[in-house]
Amino acid sequence: MPREVAVLDAYVPAIVLMFIAGAVLTWVLDRAIAYTGLYRVVWHPNLFRASLLVCVCGALGLAVYR
Repeated sequence: MPREVAVLDAYVPAIVLMFIAGAVLTWVLDRAIAYTGLYRVVWHPNLFRASLLVCVCGALGLAVYR
């Protein structure tokens, strides 16, 4: 994957686009976890959401830049 992507004639770092995709994927996972009620067994839901975002974005980054 190239380091920069042209979006509307402006160069945007690819990592920003991966972060946006990771945020959308994290939102979908968050809704699924909330719907199933798994947040009842999580100690700190906000910390869990933040760590889920970091893990998803890290996995996307490793998958693309590997």
